[in-house]
Amino acid sequence: MEINATYNSLVAIGDSFTEGMSDLKPDGSYQGWADVLAGRLAARAPGFRYANLAVRGKLIGQIVEEQVDLAAAMKADVVTLVGGLNDTLRPKVDMVRVRDLLTEAVERLTPSCGQLVLMRSPGRNGPVMEHFRPRMEELFAHIDGLASLHGALVVDLYGAESLGDPRLWDVDRLHLTSEGHRRVAEAVWQTLGLAPEEDWRTPLLSAERPGWASRRVADARFAKEHLGPWIGRRLTGRSSGDGRTGAHVSAELGKAFWVTPADHENPGSVTDWLRLEP
Repeated sequence: MEINATYNSLVAIGDSFTEGMSDLKPDGSYQGWADVLAGRLAARAPGFRYANLAVRGKLIGQIVEEQVDLAAAMKADVVTLVGGLNDTLRPKVDMVRVRDLLTEAVERLTPSCGQLVLMRSPGRNGPVMEHFRPRMEELFAHIDGLASLHGALVVDLYGAESLGDPRLWDVDRLHLTSEGHRRVAEAVWQTLGLAPEEDWRTPLLSAERPGWASRRVADARFAKEHLGPWIGRRLTGRSSGDGRTGAHVSAELGKAFWVTPADHENPGSVTDWLRLEP
């Protein structure tokens, strides 16, 4: 990739990871790595446009059905696609179908954008994730193959030991903290051929491990507030994304729209950017 390349537009599609959970802002909205990346790109390119179409809880089939065509129509310089991981975390999953749908998404997006970016998502350590690890690695191997075939870039977060640190994960143990998202933004930035600002793989400083009692309290809170509801949704076929649209999708029009900073020298929060009418 060209170092210090200029990108004038970015579209991000996927699930909660790209929506930005759990990088929560004071106003109740989520920021996340895609918004952080957009702000950094906007500071380099006057007139920069951005759209985040991602919705929490979406499976790869829903991403293909609800987001891919919208993203393709925008003809962005960069499109990021992160999907399929929610499928692997279901009690039962047809991995052949997941691979086929991901292939369909890549084939539909590649001709319509300047650069497609895929991702091997991060995974924290623990017994729950170990159960799903073979499926995840099957998904990531397919992503590598698609990237090689279609000229997509792959951001390898899965291989980064630093992102396995539990301190970079929210209390739900499924979503990254603000610091985790910031590191992902830097990883994508570097993958796009832009000059590194830091080593996002650097481990956090060592800290004293919480005591046994503190860990049990945290486990109990996790089970009550997050694991139980998550299992309940899986058993009833519900999703945390039911009834939601992406941050930059008009439910009324069924179209995505761009946002752009009012001041490109100081882009500020994406939630304050100006909406560009289609």
